[in-house]
Amino acid sequence: LVFLLCSFLLTCSSRLLHCIKLVAVQGVLLGLLPLIPVLAGDSGPGAGILLLALINMVVKGGVLPYLLQRTMRLAKVRRELEPLTGYASSSLLALLLIGGAFWFSRQLEGPVQIVSRLAAPVAFSTILIGLFLIISRRKALTQVLGFLTFENGIALFGAGMMLEQSAIVELGILLDVFVLVFVMGIAVFQISR
Repeated sequence: LVFLLCSFLLTCSSRLLHCIKLVAVQGVLLGLLPLIPVLAGDSGPGAGILLLALINMVVKGGVLPYLLQRTMRLAKVRRELEPLTGYASSSLLALLLIGGAFWFSRQLEGPVQIVSRLAAPVAFSTILIGLFLIISRRKALTQVLGFLTFENGIALFGAGMMLEQSAIVELGILLDVFVLVFVMGIAVFQISR
């Protein structure tokens, strides 16, 4: 639920530093998610699970937010002043997207072992909110935050559904995120100059 709250708050906030911190919280929570089944069971955590959790927390909770804050300072951007969709209507639309994701998730039934019944609806909500942020914001940094939110939703779905190859998919997507952050950082710096 904290993960979902962070996604919702991204649609309401105009301060980029606050949005970066929300995405960092999502990254830390995403790193902790693979440890939940281990803590609930009797077996100790495997080295692969600990490594995946540590990588997620360090990269998504520390490195990427640091790079985004640095880019924000270099570009001298503080706020998203004129989004394409206002903050009140963004919040309302985010609530509708969350409701739609929960409805859609109830329609899905499957034999897949899941961490939580909230994993799929929260993941779908986060994916939709990330896409919404990409298309409804004007600043490149906010669009990067939308892309990171979208990627966090995909990773949450993989980890929450206990997909067997989620680590491989996660690491592949992580490389795309690195490339996007660097490219968008350069673009923002050139635009502001």
